[in-house]
Amino acid sequence: MLKSSYPYYLASEPVAANQALEVLDKYSGRVATRVAMADRDAIDRAIGAAVTAKGPMRALAAYQRQAVLQHCVARFTERAEELAVALCIEAGKPIRDARGEVGRMIDTFRIAAEESVRINGEVMTLDIAARARGYRGLWTRVPIGPCSFISPFNFPLNLAAHKVAAALAVGSPFVLKPASLTPVGALMIGEVLAETDLPAGSFSILPCRREGADLFTEDERLELLSFTGSPVVGWDLKRRAGKKKVVLELGGNAAAVVDCDWDLDDAVERVAFGAFYQSGQSCISVQRIFVHERVYEVFRERLVTRTESLVAGDPRDETTFLGPMITEQEAARVESWIGDAVAQGARLLCGGARRGAMLEATLLENVARDAAVYAQEAFGPVAVLTSFSDFEAVLEAVNDSAFGLQAGIFTRDLYKAQRAYDVLEVGGVVIGDVPSWRVDNMPYGGVKNSGLGREGVRFAMEDMSEIRLMVVRTP
Repeated sequence: MLKSSYPYYLASEPVAANQALEVLDKYSGRVATRVAMADRDAIDRAIGAAVTAKGPMRALAAYQRQAVLQHCVARFTERAEELAVALCIEAGKPIRDARGEVGRMIDTFRIAAEESVRINGEVMTLDIAARARGYRGLWTRVPIGPCSFISPFNFPLNLAAHKVAAALAVGSPFVLKPASLTPVGALMIGEVLAETDLPAGSFSILPCRREGADLFTEDERLELLSFTGSPVVGWDLKRRAGKKKVVLELGGNAAAVVDCDWDLDDAVERVAFGAFYQSGQSCISVQRIFVHERVYEVFRERLVTRTESLVAGDPRDETTFLGPMITEQEAARVESWIGDAVAQGARLLCGGARRGAMLEATLLENVARDAAVYAQEAFGPVAVLTSFSDFEAVLEAVNDSAFGLQAGIFTRDLYKAQRAYDVLEVGGVVIGDVPSWRVDNMPYGGVKNSGLGREGVRFAMEDMSEIRLMVVRTP
C-alpha cells in the first residue's frame, strides 16, 4: 500500500510542505494518498540550487557517478514489489505490467551506470593542410548543466528514469516535474537518490499544476528541457523555451503491417498485445493495422477472438490484462471517437462499451482516413483494421500521418524489410514485431509531430552534454 502522504524533493531534501495533491486509485476512484505540491517559489529555489550544484556535479569522477547509479539499481531491486504496487494503484496499470515497468526502470539505471564510465572523446588530426602543421586536437563531452524534465503519466517510473539516469550518468543537475496524476513513482525515485552522496541541490522532484510550471520551461538558467507528453503541449513548450536545448518525445498513431507470408497466429498475438497493452495508453501503441488481402479475413477473425478474450478489470488481479484508462474523461473521449467513426460508416468489430474509466478493447474496420480514431493519436484501447494488396501502397499509407514514431512490419521478405526501412518516415522500423516494442538502450524517438531528439540512455546523455574541443600548438 501507499503511504498516507509523500513530500516533494527540493534541492535534494524532502519537504512536507503540504498535502495539496490528491492521488487517486485509478480503478476505484478513491483517494490513495496525498502529495506535497510545489509553488512558484519552490520551483525557483530548486532551479537556483541546480545552478549552484553545476560545478560540484561536473567535478564528480566517473566512478562516483557510477556508484550513485549502482545504488539506485540495488535499492530499486530491493523495493521492486513496493514500486510495482504503487504503480498499479496510481496509474491503474495491471500488476504484471507494473512489475515489467519496474524491471525496465532498473535496466535503465543499470545501462546508465555502465555508460557513465565510458564517456569518451576523440584525438583529432588537425594538420590536414600546411597552415595547421604543428597543431593537434582532442574533444570530450562535458555536462550541459541544469536540466528541466517533464515526465508523463503512462510510464511514470521508466520514462522519468530515462531522463534522471542519463543526467546522473553525465553529471548534470536537474529539476523534474512528474505528471500530477501519477507523481508517487518519481517521488520514490527521489527517496532513493536522497540516500546517496550526490552534491546538495543536484536534484529536485516537484509535483505541481501545469499552469504553475512555467519556470520549468521558460527559466533561462536551465540549459535543456526534456519533455515527454502530448504534441499540443510539447510544441507549445518548445515555442516558449527560449535558447535552451529542447528534446521532445511526443505522440503517434503507430502502424503495423502484416504481410501474407507471416505466421498469422504470431502476428495476432503480437498485434493484440501492441494495441491493447496498458489500455493503449502508449505513444507506440498499435493504432493502425494493415493486413494483406489474402489473409485479411482470417486475421480479422482471429484478432477479434483474441481481443474479446482479454481479461479486463481490477489491475491488482494477476489475471488482468486491461485496466482502467487514466481518467474517466479520457475514456469518454475515446468512446466518442469510436462513435464518430461508426457514424461515418466504420464497422465495429468488437468492444466499444465503457463503464467509468474502463473502456472495452475495440476493433474497427472501414474507417475513414479523416476520422479522429485513424488520423489522430487515440491513446486508448482502440485499433483500426485495413486490408492492402500492394506493398508500396501500404508504405505510403503508413506515411500518410502527421506522426512518425515507430512502425512494425511483419514480413519474411528481406527486400520488403529493407524497403520499409528506407521509405518509412519514422524514428524506428521494427521487423517481425509491433511498433510497441522497445528496449531501453536503443535510440528512441520520432519525426514529424512525434518529436525531436532521441531517448535511450546513451543518446539522452549526448543531449545532456556538450562537446568541448582543445587545440594544442607545438611551436
